[in-house]
Amino acid sequence: MSLTVITPRRQRIQRSELAVPATSKHFFEKARNGAADFVFLDLEDAVAPARKSQARETAIAALNEIDWRDKTMAVRINGLDTEWGHRDLIEVVSRCPRLDLVLLPKAGTARDIQFVDALITGLARENKSSKRIGIEALIETTLGLAHVEEIAASSDRLEALIFGIGDYSIDLRTCGEIIGASDPRYAVLTGPGHSGIRERHWNDQWHYALSRIANACRAWGLRAIDGPYANFGDPEGFRASAERAAALGFEGKWAIHPSQVDAANEIFSPAPDRLAWARSILTQIDAAAAGGDGAFGKDGVLIDMAVVKIARAICERHEAIVRSDRHAA
Repeated sequence: MSLTVITPRRQRIQRSELAVPATSKHFFEKARNGAADFVFLDLEDAVAPARKSQARETAIAALNEIDWRDKTMAVRINGLDTEWGHRDLIEVVSRCPRLDLVLLPKAGTARDIQFVDALITGLARENKSSKRIGIEALIETTLGLAHVEEIAASSDRLEALIFGIGDYSIDLRTCGEIIGASDPRYAVLTGPGHSGIRERHWNDQWHYALSRIANACRAWGLRAIDGPYANFGDPEGFRASAERAAALGFEGKWAIHPSQVDAANEIFSPAPDRLAWARSILTQIDAAAAGGDGAFGKDGVLIDMAVVKIARAICERHEAIVRSDRHAA
């Protein structure tokens, strides 16, 4: 590692991560056959306390008995502050060779990640397992956001941070009726102007949290993943939420319903016109370089090496998605 460049952690395509309650067996095959890049079996919020132990056994059986093909599989364990979290971690990691990642809720400090890392490492040694299980963590408390940079730097087993907007809004005491939706109270009112009319402009109350998580992830080589949009009957709202996250540097989003998967896959993939632009830039810079120039003008815009890096990143993202889709086919 150099002083200014962090090597990215393990790279995976995570445009969509489908939530599947571990007690809902009838959803398992649909998740297996769907287009989501990631699937996580949920032992936490989707499971009533009386069914926690049963849900754990169901998730273990599902991971071991269903052919999930090339999907990346995770299990969201219960929080470390609950009576179920440590046992979830031990049982799932020990008994599920198919497991790819542990999804940790309510990460508050680096110690939470380091505890999970140490336990996974010890279980791997005990079970003589060479598979490297990753960690993804939810930033869904005010404590977690206050420590997000140290959390991001806490372990090389950590791969992704997810913005848990539901619990975060509760912790912040700004709860709305629909998780992930905009709040009309967070707006500014313009002056009357010459027309005498004052306009109301909505702002994004989640911008600070999203930007801070995205920056921490990029600084430490992690994937930034946006959390849920609960109103799956509002595809336009989901699309707007996902596009906002993509514009801030996120590379995927949760889907709490299969109907949201295709939109997430589309939004977090380079659009055809963007890909065509990137390829054109790379072709033209090669021609400019052959003539001894490191930059050129295009439609009145300077194209230099910074723009070339953007174009190259777009092409590399597209190629990684193509490889992933081909591998999954």
